[in-house]
Amino acid sequence: MKMKHILIGAFAGVLLASGAALAQAPDTAGPPGRPDIHKVDDWFVRCFPVQSPSPCDMFEELDSKAGQRVLSLSLAYVPSLDRHAIQITVPLEVSLAKGLTINTDSYNSPVMHYRRCDRNGCYVEMAVDNAMVESLAKSGPQGKLTITADNGKTYGLAISFKGFAAAHDEMVSQARAKAKPVSKTADAPAPTPGATP
Repeated sequence: MKMKHILIGAFAGVLLASGAALAQAPDTAGPPGRPDIHKVDDWFVRCFPVQSPSPCDMFEELDSKAGQRVLSLSLAYVPSLDRHAIQITVPLEVSLAKGLTINTDSYNSPVMHYRRCDRNGCYVEMAVDNAMVESLAKSGPQGKLTITADNGKTYGLAISFKGFAAAHDEMVSQARAKAKPVSKTADAPAPTPGATP
């Protein structure tokens, strides 16, 4: 059981590190480095022109009337591992201990804990099992993220799941077509004579 948690943590760390690099790519690259973004109902499928085990994600963002981001949810897929990772960004001044939940008409997630905060908000970043993704895909169009503020007040941030299943299918298809092949032997260094493995 302990090894399972270590492996999941390692997977999430690698995926989130690559995701952070991908998220910065459009800001630092010129026009050739811009991601390809396609709208599917209320979701966007985004693929980056870089070599990565996870070249695509799907996301939804909600902004306030003043144009400030209130919520964003991004789901990435790693074809070689058949695994997903999620990143959710919410405003600052949330209760870190309380975490957040995703709720739909047919699915209630376990509490998802924040991994870090910066000046842009607080982030849930973790690997999620395929069963959760399948449950969200089968949900009705209306959902919410439930967060708790520092003062103990609970808020439900509306999020749409309209198009989630179709966007997910498109993301998975594109990710499989674009993913960097993972070689277990080709990149391994040759053993040094007399070295102990």
